[in-house]
Amino acid sequence: MPHPVRAVAVFCGSRPGHEPVHAEAARALGTALAKAGLGLVYGGGGIGIMGIVAEAAHAAGGRVHGVIPDFLRHVERPQPQLDALDVTTSMHARKARMFELADAFVSLSGGLGTMDETFEIITWRQLRLHDKPIFLLDVGGWAAPFQALIESLIGQGFVGRESQQLYRIVPDVPALMAALAAARVEDASAARL
Repeated sequence: MPHPVRAVAVFCGSRPGHEPVHAEAARALGTALAKAGLGLVYGGGGIGIMGIVAEAAHAAGGRVHGVIPDFLRHVERPQPQLDALDVTTSMHARKARMFELADAFVSLSGGLGTMDETFEIITWRQLRLHDKPIFLLDVGGWAAPFQALIESLIGQGFVGRESQQLYRIVPDVPALMAALAAARVEDASAARL
């Protein structure tokens, strides 16, 4: 039976970026998730965009669940105020655990790691391993190069145009929150990940 989204995995950067709009969006997202009663699942770090979104969610009274690989604990310094912290043995185990905990996924501003997580969760959906909603938050045009790459791959015949239905790009936090409120998720998750 489909149910509303209860927990959202946010993929985002361990750096803050050069433009303040990224940190502002992270604060707005963390606050909005908490106020909507949605749990935050994220990479566990206390630095960069991920530290900002977690701190904002916690400050607004939200539930924050971090997932971090053991080898990154000293680099990304786990956020001290977490409701739960899972320490995994690898990056893949981190992504698999975040998948298990979340009903939906949001990619916020970030770099190579964020892109890796975004592409993997979209690929899992393309392979029908799940049907959880995926959103890219286009803060300051951050998602435009992603969309351009997908368009290029479609044009070259490596990706079908239907792949653009696997995710949705949203312009701001209010649009994202409206989309999350409207989303419904099946309880069953693929066990093949």
